[in-house]
Amino acid sequence: MGETSLIEPALDLSIIVPLFNEEENVELMFEAIVSALIDTSYQYEIIFVDDGSRDRTAELVRTLCAQNPQLAFIRFRRNYGQTPAMAAGIDHARGKVLVTMDGDLQNDPRDIPDLVGELDDNHDLVVGWRVNRQDRLITRKIPSMIANKLIGKVTGVPIRDNGCSLKAYKASVIKKVPLYSELHRFIPAMASITGARVKQVPVRHHARQFGESKYGLGRIYRVLFDLLIVKTVTRFASRPLAGFALVALPVLVLALVVLGIIVGQAVSGDGPLVVWSAVFLQLMGLGVFLITCGAIGELVFRRSKARVHELALLTSASTTYGNPNPASGASNV
Repeated sequence: MGETSLIEPALDLSIIVPLFNEEENVELMFEAIVSALIDTSYQYEIIFVDDGSRDRTAELVRTLCAQNPQLAFIRFRRNYGQTPAMAAGIDHARGKVLVTMDGDLQNDPRDIPDLVGELDDNHDLVVGWRVNRQDRLITRKIPSMIANKLIGKVTGVPIRDNGCSLKAYKASVIKKVPLYSELHRFIPAMASITGARVKQVPVRHHARQFGESKYGLGRIYRVLFDLLIVKTVTRFASRPLAGFALVALPVLVLALVVLGIIVGQAVSGDGPLVVWSAVFLQLMGLGVFLITCGAIGELVFRRSKARVHELALLTSASTTYGNPNPASGASNV
């Protein structure tokens, strides 16, 4: 799928930056992150994820990697999208705390220490809130405001700025959150499944100086479909039987209605009973199938939960600290 480097033992902090055709911004982004962290005591890495760029982005990142050991590089062979790029960076991150941000210099790396500083025993995820957003009103701001209100209403997690990529997470939390499609916008809602506690923090936002925006109104339908997925997952992740039963209920009710029609026609001696009988059997079969899927999902969930508990007990009994043989090198993704 691509290439990566510098996969080593855990650090304090990992900064993950997806890139797509950002050749003008790559070097400036790296310098801005280093400058923002130079006065901190963090042991950190920067992970640039090239999402199949067609310009000189990958070439410039390789040059930076050769000169800077704290920079790791993952490259996709083609463009997969921002969420898979973030997921790849998260999977390969070695930090105890992970920070994600856009690679277009609209997010400000100077906000990273503030976001990380807000992570404590009471907060597992800190979300950036672009108070003074520097984007176009019609194509970016208004759709974003509507989407944020809709997402908060549907998911029950009232985040003011779901679209802000600048977020800080405890690695133990974000690595449990499944990311695919365009779900990076729904990370706070998805993280709520694990019981994550979320805080919102105002951050800086700058107008894009170089390159072109990769997002437009065409993404709206994808957000709506993903919102439906997130709502289903967040509501029924731990109760799959209830979720499938909710879908099966109208099917079974309709089957009973058809059964009533069959009985009525049988009594009156009228109508094509064969047709209605076939419809009844199909509806009943679908209803039973959905209930069965829910029951299997319930068994899988309960078994997985029990297995996690067993592993937690084993881990607490045999935890070791440190790595006597630290490894370094390159591997492929």
